[in-house]
Amino acid sequence: MPDAPSPFQSKHPPTSFVRSLGHAWNGLIHTVVHQRNMRMHLIASVMVAQVGSGLKLGLAEKVTLIFCVVLVLFAEMLNSALEQLVDLAIQQFDEKAKLTKDIAAAGVLVLAVGTVVIFAAVLVHNAEVVLTSGQAIVRQVEVGAPITFLAGALMHEAKRPRWLDVVMAVVAFGLWAASLTFTQSEVFAAMTFGLLVVCANTALVRQRARA
Repeated sequence: MPDAPSPFQSKHPPTSFVRSLGHAWNGLIHTVVHQRNMRMHLIASVMVAQVGSGLKLGLAEKVTLIFCVVLVLFAEMLNSALEQLVDLAIQQFDEKAKLTKDIAAAGVLVLAVGTVVIFAAVLVHNAEVVLTSGQAIVRQVEVGAPITFLAGALMHEAKRPRWLDVVMAVVAFGLWAASLTFTQSEVFAAMTFGLLVVCANTALVRQRARA
């Protein structure tokens, strides 16, 4: 006799790896749209990517920074999923449910603080590179600062016309393309591109929700 289907099983389970990726992407964008902390982490990630693109860092430093960024984003998504699960199970205020959420949020905070410390340690360790790369840093700031601002603006919840989101996205990707001519790391450049795609998709989802 076949096993009864789980009550938590979707009525329309993924039939392909591509569809599974689509569900995962939807989960990522949903978290960005509805969680302000996730948006802050993404802005910080763009800033880290700009620093990595402007400085000649060693492989160990690159891997460490990328791993820290990914870990913080993963922790924030896991925290958001846990909050949703607790809210689903508990329909009224419960002290233990609140404590569960607080502890999960504290875990994200610990990772975020640890990432800041590691980032500072990487800069201190590469102080000579930083001090001798003044021109490259200025050039990276001139491009990286607008990219970071536009990434945050695309994710912002303020209501705005669709054409403005399109203009901001085009300018952001145009600046990113320009930065490819002098980037010090193709890996961090690719990371910036991926983060901008998330930001632009977040703006698109907001526009569709308002339509």
